Amino acid sequence: MKGKIYMGALFFVLLSVMAIMFIQKEDHSEIDQEKRMDAIAENQEKIDKMLESMTLEEKVGQLMMIGFKGTEAGREINELIEKNHIGGVIYFDRNMKSPKQVAMLSNSLQQTAKQSSLSLPLMVAVDQEGGDIIRMRESVSPLPAQQDLGQHASAEDMYKVAKLNGEELSSMGIHINFAPVLDLSETDKRSVGKDPKKVYRYGKKTIQGLNDASVTGALKHFPGNGRSEVDPHLETSSVEANQLDLENSDIYPFKRIIREMDDQSFFVMVTHIKYPAYDQEKPASLSKVIIEDLLRGKLNYGGLVITDDLEMGAVNKYFTYEEMGMEAILAGADILLVCHEYAHELEVYEGLREAVKAGKVPMERIDQSVKRVLTYKLHALNRTRVEPDQAEKVVKSPESIKYLESLK
Repeated sequence: MKGKIYMGALFFVLLSVMAIMFIQKEDHSEIDQEKRMDAIAENQEKIDKMLESMTLEEKVGQLMMIGFKGTEAGREINELIEKNHIGGVIYFDRNMKSPKQVAMLSNSLQQTAKQSSLSLPLMVAVDQEGGDIIRMRESVSPLPAQQDLGQHASAEDMYKVAKLNGEELSSMGIHINFAPVLDLSETDKRSVGKDPKKVYRYGKKTIQGLNDASVTGALKHFPGNGRSEVDPHLETSSVEANQLDLENSDIYPFKRIIREMDDQSFFVMVTHIKYPAYDQEKPASLSKVIIEDLLRGKLNYGGLVITDDLEMGAVNKYFTYEEMGMEAILAGADILLVCHEYAHELEVYEGLREAVKAGKVPMERIDQSVKRVLTYKLHALNRTRVEPDQAEKVVKSPESIKYLESLK
């Protein structure tokens, strides 16, 4: 009898402790929520003030991400950051020779941005998908192609590979990785496969892995170009499928990730391919129907939309650079990606600036996108300076190599 009384008393004490812990947890949760709301309101006020004080040139510059030549910051890129207020850069092999050098380059570019009139951090991006698409291949971990991971690895492995990749990129001052590819294909090594549900699961794990290494991912190539046999780098093409078919297959991975994840944790990159079921004339990257009505309206995506490279043959054969920048912004894109030539970057910049001055692009439309860019920068780019020596230790570490070899 005494044992039963003792056990009953102990059970009552445990229940009481759990209740107190639960109440404390609820209190902490409410406090944390209040802090988050205060921070959001404070940031919003800061963004509104900044937007009010920005010149047209500063606003247009923030809507561009560009490539440049060289492993050090030369005259052209420094001028574009200082004079044209460019908001972001993308690295290619031509910019990267070692982890330490890349980290030093990132620091140098960020310092230039900090000393400019806006003092805003740069978005620094790269295409580090794995497989055939790896920058500075000899100096980074040998990331498997998405096709190989889709065939042989688990979704949890996908997360671990993405986190490993993100840690390497983050150590070099890179905040954005244009991955994962969500295109459905059995033959493209850049694709996980043709099963929309599997592509969604593996894509979501990739975003989570990158995010946990302080890197932002990008879903591409919206609304999914896996059906096309034509390389958009070279020429335009059309995906001949009806809306219902597309939304149940190609668009499905995008739709699920957008529904389930924070808009600030990834970009959406829009392809240059045409989808006549939505827009019979314009490629997706220049189509208001696809970006505003479908992506923002129907799928309810509120984050950053970036075009694929505007120097690709699918668009630059049919539009001038001045036209492309204007059309993409009018369609609802936030960031114009121009990866290679200085002259083309200036043409896109000047074209958009002149279009606003001429009243072809409303200032309200520009402000919408600038606000999204500022929100992202204040939300995600808290740490821009990195340690070059640390990058040498993190990138292609023995532990990373060992883990990747275990996946084969």
